[in-house]
Amino acid sequence: MKLVVTDRGVEPARPIRGIDHVLVGVRGLESAHDTYRRLGFTLSPRGRHIGWGTANYCVMFPKDYIELLGIIDPAQFTNNLNRFLETREGLLGLAFASDDVSMAARALHRAGIMPGDMRDLKRVLEDPEGEVWPRFKLLHLPPEATPGTSAFVCQHLTPELVWQPGWTDHANGALGLIAMTSVVKDPSALAIPYAELFGFDRVRAGDGVVEVDCGGTWLRFTTAEMLGRLHPGLIGAPRLPTPWLAALRIEVADLARTATLLERAALPVHWDGKQVLRLPPAAACGVLLEFSEAG
Repeated sequence: MKLVVTDRGVEPARPIRGIDHVLVGVRGLESAHDTYRRLGFTLSPRGRHIGWGTANYCVMFPKDYIELLGIIDPAQFTNNLNRFLETREGLLGLAFASDDVSMAARALHRAGIMPGDMRDLKRVLEDPEGEVWPRFKLLHLPPEATPGTSAFVCQHLTPELVWQPGWTDHANGALGLIAMTSVVKDPSALAIPYAELFGFDRVRAGDGVVEVDCGGTWLRFTTAEMLGRLHPGLIGAPRLPTPWLAALRIEVADLARTATLLERAALPVHWDGKQVLRLPPAAACGVLLEFSEAG
């Protein structure tokens, strides 16, 4: 059995152990950077993808992160980001975390899921103290394996370059990802594919919603009609052909502290009871952004 060293000691490697990061497509990368700083997030230095026309800023948490992804050279390969941005900004997909993408590919084959190509990816982090070159291995998943969202599997080969001291400290008290919501035509049709990917004990369905436990972070699938019931006070949500990713919920240490920061920044905060703060898509580059304490 392959072992990996984590902050919890030595553990068995797992094919897919949760959500590594979510991707937010933005039309103006520098303005998106400023927007998320105003929301109280710390952002890592800008990263440029080698051989591609895209770059990013990342909001790092201890176990996962948000990637703000934009185009800096439209003449180069953009992995269809240009097509996405023709319609809107916002959540465009996610990456599942793996200790070993080769092992993940074998596990998927055993489950009857035929993954796509495995790729090596590098990006240059424009750190003021000198450029560094984080490296990754990516395994693309077929659309039928993850209906309702676009997804791939990511293995960090140089995690120490991506998770650096100070980058996970945020003025708004953010600690990590809790859940994403995707709008689909028929949520019940997604239960079996995700059960095949994560196990039947990780999927629950009812009342127009299917929820998938991806390893402590949840994927939620619902209809356009149910979206407003799941996210009361929603203002400015686009009307888009399904499927599309609508919302992201972030765990924070102290919700009152988060509210104070956002209100002082004159942001349009909506309280959902006393448990959830919500910002409309226009305030977060097309993402319906929510903040909640653990539990």
